[in-house]
Amino acid sequence: MFSRFAAFLAWLGRYGTQGFALSIFLGLALPQFSSAARPLLPVTIFCFTTVVFLRADFGIIAGLIRRPARLIAACLWLLAAPMLIVGLGLVLVGRAALDPGLVLGLAIMCAAPPIMSSPAVAIIYGFEPSLLIATTILTTLLSPIVAPLVVELVAGAAVPLDRWALTLRLIYFIGGGIVVAAILRRVLGGERIRAMKANLDGFGVLMYFIFAIAAMDGVTRAALERPTQVLTFLAVTFAIAASGLVLASLLLRNLKLPERFMIGYGTGQRNMGLLVAALGAGVPPTTFLYFALAQFPIYLLPWLLRGVAARIRRAEKPADAG
Repeated sequence: MFSRFAAFLAWLGRYGTQGFALSIFLGLALPQFSSAARPLLPVTIFCFTTVVFLRADFGIIAGLIRRPARLIAACLWLLAAPMLIVGLGLVLVGRAALDPGLVLGLAIMCAAPPIMSSPAVAIIYGFEPSLLIATTILTTLLSPIVAPLVVELVAGAAVPLDRWALTLRLIYFIGGGIVVAAILRRVLGGERIRAMKANLDGFGVLMYFIFAIAAMDGVTRAALERPTQVLTFLAVTFAIAASGLVLASLLLRNLKLPERFMIGYGTGQRNMGLLVAALGAGVPPTTFLYFALAQFPIYLLPWLLRGVAARIRRAEKPADAG
């Protein structure tokens, strides 16, 4: 039975980008299960966190820390760029003109670390993922300190927030994931973990499917009842994702081309679920709707950007050959 399940996970892992794209639409197609699956949202976030720390090569991270210029630049970018993008948008539109729930959703997007799947997407595209793995882990480790401050700064007084409660919950989520990953690394060993790559990829796709069902709670109903609001939120999420890619491509010229592309990808694709799970039942409905719709670029861009990534990968080959 276990061997069949492992084979199924390995099969899922071979279809990573297609699995991500399909998951979001299956989540929409199964609204009757969304409400029941919503309590599983924190479970999937905990699993994502655990798997990232389980698969992390700390030797590579230590090497980047010994020569930290690129790592520091990437971390600073991933912490500051979303705030700049969203902050500029709020200045242009006016924070007071927006629904407080949407403002909180934008603040959560700014404050969250890059999505846990971004290194996996880099691997699927054929890029060297070390820098992205290191920045994802370090910004996630910093999030209990940084995220509550950023949420409070961006959301402002219009959205009351218990910063210390959020900090403690983030510590539980991230610290718990690190502890479980450390136990699994000790039990399984690095060799066996590396041999399980396809299975872990497939487990990630499965968790994203469950996450998508849980995150889509109420989205189908909102699309039928408030289509303008849903389309506006979707446009905002894709605009932030595109802005991250464009700005990183233009401004991070001192980094290698594929790293610049993937850092740009991580700029707009944020692990909002970590903060939403930590906030728990206190998330306003409008905030949850924005969080749900922000999953569309996360699930679709790995598939939509395949051609762009392939062109970038081909463009760097002559430089490497020389």
